[in-house]
Amino acid sequence: MNDITYVGKMAINYSVSLHAHESWEFVYCTSGSGVFGFNGGRLAYNEGDVVVIPPMAPHTNASDTGFQNIHINIVNPSLPYTEPIVVSDDSNHFLLDAFKAAYFHYYSGRKEAAALLSIYGDLICCYLAAHRTETALTPVVAQMEADIIANYNNCSYELDTYLRSLPFSYDYLRKLFQKEMGVTPHRYLLDKRLKMAAELLVTDAGGGVRTIMDVAFLSGFHDPLHFSKMFRKKYGVSPRGYARSERGNTVPVPDAESPRIRLETGDKQEE
Repeated sequence: MNDITYVGKMAINYSVSLHAHESWEFVYCTSGSGVFGFNGGRLAYNEGDVVVIPPMAPHTNASDTGFQNIHINIVNPSLPYTEPIVVSDDSNHFLLDAFKAAYFHYYSGRKEAAALLSIYGDLICCYLAAHRTETALTPVVAQMEADIIANYNNCSYELDTYLRSLPFSYDYLRKLFQKEMGVTPHRYLLDKRLKMAAELLVTDAGGGVRTIMDVAFLSGFHDPLHFSKMFRKKYGVSPRGYARSERGNTVPVPDAESPRIRLETGDKQEE
């Protein structure tokens, strides 16, 4: 299932004559654009698109300006499709990375290549299957999401500064993001930081004990008191109380005279 049987790469080309494959074919356009022709239909594609082609579906590929691609064949993939379809990669090009990795490992000759190709086959099929239920984000919202994900654990990250650097009005971006993501950009950023903090509170710190200040800074908060307030608001308990609860009351508490614990007095007041 989802096993990759062939990976190829096409340099600049303008046409591919009518042909078919016994297995499913996935064609990632790495450059240019064109049109796939099928019996009874046509599918236009651009750079960053994947054309999904079922087995034994005769097709052609033509372009006025030329195209390049990476094409993969998989037998019995886990997909909800029965007809040819075009799936667009996201702004982070994760699907392109998977195609490039599959191409590399197919020709690498390494002993682990077969196992890695199976993993990349699963990854590609999962992404393509998820496309069926996903609503595509507008490019600017996808860009905003990617920037937040890349920077949310940075205490120096200024979301407002980033939003105002974009060539759209601040209010428009805020409303558009909320419409497509269900929350405002600031709420999305806060939720990412709080989720990371919750994970840090219940994971080992390499032999030591993380203070509330440590957790706050590592998850992107420059003010531990503000972090504790926001954490309690979301989870209904202080960070320290959350750690004790999730770890069965086995979390060691630093000595009360520790210089670091004095920085956590705000958290103690909230408990």
